[in-house]
Amino acid sequence: MRNLSYLAVLFGCLACVAPLAVSVRGRLAGYRRRLGLSVLATFVVFTTWDLYAIHAHHWTYSRIRTTRVLLPGKLPIEEAMFFIVIPLCVILTFEMVSLVSQNARARHDDRAAP
Repeated sequence: MRNLSYLAVLFGCLACVAPLAVSVRGRLAGYRRRLGLSVLATFVVFTTWDLYAIHAHHWTYSRIRTTRVLLPGKLPIEEAMFFIVIPLCVILTFEMVSLVSQNARARHDDRAAP
């Protein structure tokens, strides 16, 4: 089971923000392309960096904690998934905080209006 540790963390992150995805779905619909480009840019930059670091023997990944499914360049699939899952989680969290802040501001403004 230890070989599923990395995947478990990723799925845990997704499980925590899944309710946020439902709440902010309408907000994200307006800029799906930007969301996709943001995730893609993160994926390309950090996957390239990881591949270089693996090739240069700067670091490796635990065979005990990963599924041992490797992409080209010896990149564990979990690491590639990380660069998709975590940016999505961050963006969803940010959008939810923005939505809650806007709603709180609107309620405050309604109470303050004469």
